[in-house]
Amino acid sequence: MSDNQAPLYGVMAAFDSPDALIAASKAVVKAGYSKFDTYTPFPVHGIEKAMNLKPSPLPWLVLCGGVFGAIAGFSLQTWVSVKGYALVISGKPLFSYQAFVPVTFELMILFSAFATVFGMFAINKLPQFYHPVFTQPCFESVTTDGFFLVIESADPNFELAAVRQFLEKNGGQNIVDVRDEG
Repeated sequence: MSDNQAPLYGVMAAFDSPDALIAASKAVVKAGYSKFDTYTPFPVHGIEKAMNLKPSPLPWLVLCGGVFGAIAGFSLQTWVSVKGYALVISGKPLFSYQAFVPVTFELMILFSAFATVFGMFAINKLPQFYHPVFTQPCFESVTTDGFFLVIESADPNFELAAVRQFLEKNGGQNIVDVRDEG
């Protein structure tokens, strides 16, 4: 399939600086586009606000992982002490929860860490070996000094000529059509 026959993924534009990218992102949101993304070589403070992104669900995943780990650790120790291996040692009660605190805490931290790592991978759709923007030669500079914005063709307001003109008006350079060749 040639490049002209591959379906259009979107239109990509390069920007000079993080500030120019933030300004363009604000303009894109103000213009009513909802399906777009930005690519930068380092985290850009304020880009998520400029893109009008909703908060990440990751903190809730971490909380759930921690609560699950704490409950699992405490429950396992309780079962072992009271039912599984009920041994009276030095007249202490079978359910001696004070001794359970260190293991409960450590399992809470462990499950929170697992929820963080695997939740982050799932939310960010990683690992991602192919994405249509990876095929653009100019996109290689995103790892060093490139700042890019892509408006996807799946956006309800997308019209190729209008998007190209809009990006150029807002400081976009090297505006290219991105085709999904995968």
